[in-house]
Amino acid sequence: MEEEVEKAVFAYLRKKGFRLTEIALQEEQSRLSSDASSLSRSESDAAKYYDGYGKLRSWAYNSLDSYRHELLRVLYPVFIHCFMDLVAQGHMQEARTFFQTFREDHEMMHLRDLQKLEGILSPSHLEEMELARLWRQNKVKIRLCQYSYELLVQYLHKTQSLAMLGVINEHINFEVYPGQPASISDDSEAVSLIGTSQDLAREINQKELHWGLLEDSVEERMEKALSESDKTEVDGNKEADTEDNKVKKADGNKHSTAVNSKKKKDKVVGATGKTMRSESSMVSVPPRVKSELTLPQFPPEVEQSILEDLRNRVQLSSLALPSVSFYTFLNTHNGLNCSTISHDGSLVAGGFSDSSVKIWDMAKIGQPGRASNPQGENGSMQGMHSLASDEAKRPYSLLQGHSGPVYSVSFSPFADFLLSSSSDNTIRLWSTRLNANLVSYKGHNFPVWDAQFSPMGHYFATASHDRTARLWSVERIQPLRVMAGHLSDVDCVQWHPNCNYIVTGSSDKTVRLWDVQTGNCARLFIGHRSMVLSLAISPDGRFMASGDEDGTIMLWDLSTGRSVSPIIGHSSCVWTLAFSCEGTLLASGSADCMVKLWDITSSMKALKTDDSKSGPASRLRLLKALPTKSTPVNTLRFSRRNLLFAAGALSTGS
Repeated sequence: MEEEVEKAVFAYLRKKGFRLTEIALQEEQSRLSSDASSLSRSESDAAKYYDGYGKLRSWAYNSLDSYRHELLRVLYPVFIHCFMDLVAQGHMQEARTFFQTFREDHEMMHLRDLQKLEGILSPSHLEEMELARLWRQNKVKIRLCQYSYELLVQYLHKTQSLAMLGVINEHINFEVYPGQPASISDDSEAVSLIGTSQDLAREINQKELHWGLLEDSVEERMEKALSESDKTEVDGNKEADTEDNKVKKADGNKHSTAVNSKKKKDKVVGATGKTMRSESSMVSVPPRVKSELTLPQFPPEVEQSILEDLRNRVQLSSLALPSVSFYTFLNTHNGLNCSTISHDGSLVAGGFSDSSVKIWDMAKIGQPGRASNPQGENGSMQGMHSLASDEAKRPYSLLQGHSGPVYSVSFSPFADFLLSSSSDNTIRLWSTRLNANLVSYKGHNFPVWDAQFSPMGHYFATASHDRTARLWSVERIQPLRVMAGHLSDVDCVQWHPNCNYIVTGSSDKTVRLWDVQTGNCARLFIGHRSMVLSLAISPDGRFMASGDEDGTIMLWDLSTGRSVSPIIGHSSCVWTLAFSCEGTLLASGSADCMVKLWDITSSMKALKTDDSKSGPASRLRLLKALPTKSTPVNTLRFSRRNLLFAAGALSTGS
């Protein structure tokens, strides 16, 4: 019928002499026919992605048990690139259908990434979103055993799925190894992005790094003084022993000499604690470096306090585990966002969702309350007396000033000051003696997730949702340095013991080490599969531990930028990490309500024995797991005497 109508129309136009109209109508008909053909072909191309991925998925899930977990590694990158290809080609409806149909397979491992990619609504978003751009510009490296790889190749050639072949050839590199398939939990880099990010990491990690400790530090001076004192005392004991031996020889009493000598030796050991250190902990003597920042001097009384702590430090090892003091926050109703503990455990602070900061003095808990005014003034009015009475009833000091939830708190080295950061984009400095706010620092444009004092005080570092970390001085209201380079939120920050570097962990699954003098990235660590939530650096400054949202803990060698010992440490987020004072033990705290102690000595020994190895073959050895029953652990800290402090909020309903 349509053809007859068209013929009649063209005949009429020719009869009337409308030649140009006839030509125009023919061109329009041809164009419509071409568009229909193109649309049909386009719909067919979109269907190829859906059908091709669906068949690949079914084949992988129905593979032999021994090889299934390896073949399943291929699905996630193929899923992502199929979705992005559909978006790039303008098939938005087909892309949404594809994404929603198969996303459930990957939610357990990649929920955060899927939530971000779900926001892609047009081809231009592929260029604007950092995560999408990272996927498009880099290839994925997947480790497969020889037989798994051959199974995959045979399947692709047999099915002739051109769409899947194109995605895999363009976006995936396979690292094929001989032998039996390894478990995915035994290899932290079984699936990882490579390409420009790996090239960048390789280039950055070749830079020179001064990872040693500060020269002429308080601890170094005191250890030298102790060593000289020990030497003098030992020499004196030798002389005394010589005289005693002469006398005892004459008397023929050798047994008494041995007993006296042993007592004197024990006295020397007890005075210094140096000889109690195990040989395994002394893997290498860290070099001494100069400070790039102008650091404050400790007052004499503070140095004396450090000396006292050094004299009474307990030496820890795999055979001598630390005592643990756990502080539990009760009735917080999920309002506690963060906590911190002073170096000696005398003060505990918490940051809450109602914008408040609270500080508990352990020495005053259980004692009759005293009236106190947080502003340091004595009111004479009845209302002021009422306020003082309310303050007296509180077991804590209440600090108010933020206008949003508080996400981090950090004590200065001697707990005279407290830092807090909030979703109101500010960082506040509080005096713990006056219980008053001193300064409000403004510089970040979005919520500040973390703020940490330097080991020497005076300086602090912050991490924010604006994808930057910043270096501050307490005496300036503007930041001294801005560290930019992460592709997503900077979630946590930590100082190197020599104060020349800070380390940041991010939602982009990387960790970066920054030079505080230049603000440049000095190391880039790639290996985590989820956002990095916690960091710790060993006391000698050589090793760094990082924990992520999936419960994985990774140990890194800062000098080379290589992973030493990746482990699946917990079943949930690793919120906090802490090294013992000698660096022989690592403590980890998690949302799974566990504190775990790990042996670092074995990794250090393996690294010293063969520096050419990358290290993943060596594993951190679990020494002890300490369950808290129902309290997620969000803070760990070793005191200078090696007592382990921990804190967390009791789960609701427990």
